[in-house]
Amino acid sequence: MELSDLRRDFGKYKLIEMKLPDSPILMFRLWLEEVKVAGLDEFNAMVVSTVGRLGKPSSRIVLLKEITAQGGLVFYTNYLSRKGRDLEDNPFVSFHFFWTALERQVIIEGKLRKTSAKKSEDYFNSRPIESRLSAIISPQSETILSLKVLENRRNKLLQNPAQIKRPKNWGGYELTPELFEFWQGGKHRLHDRLRYRLMESKWKIDRLAP
Repeated sequence: MELSDLRRDFGKYKLIEMKLPDSPILMFRLWLEEVKVAGLDEFNAMVVSTVGRLGKPSSRIVLLKEITAQGGLVFYTNYLSRKGRDLEDNPFVSFHFFWTALERQVIIEGKLRKTSAKKSEDYFNSRPIESRLSAIISPQSETILSLKVLENRRNKLLQNPAQIKRPKNWGGYELTPELFEFWQGGKHRLHDRLRYRLMESKWKIDRLAP
């Protein structure tokens, strides 16, 4: 198989500036609803890219868990993980969604802050027991000797259910968006790329070359 020979044409939909809502949050909600209706698995999965103190980028898949009434985007993680350490040094991040069935991508950039302890607590307690156990026993991004180490911790916790509580190093981050780019695949590689930028408290829409 030659990777250089792999290609496909696009063109299911079009993006037209005059038909876009003034708010990128509204546009993003519309697209999320459409991919949900289309039946895409894990449609809220996004690549979260961070840059640490040495200027080296890193990326991973995280699940978007909420869009707040104010337009903030929320996910949850271990604050001591690699992403958490990166964010301590540099709170600016990029989110990237790719929905191949609808030939769509979204890039969102902005600054993160931690959610309140209560919000993190409420979400943690709403999770399935296995998810809560994993958050407690796993030193995310750290070296471990074997999976058996985590399995032993899990079994010990199950014997002491009173200890199944949110760790202080686990909680939410909320992104305040400053930029959205909506990408819609187009025929003949002439893709639609429309960007919203927050400028003086207003969203400005630009078309970008594909």
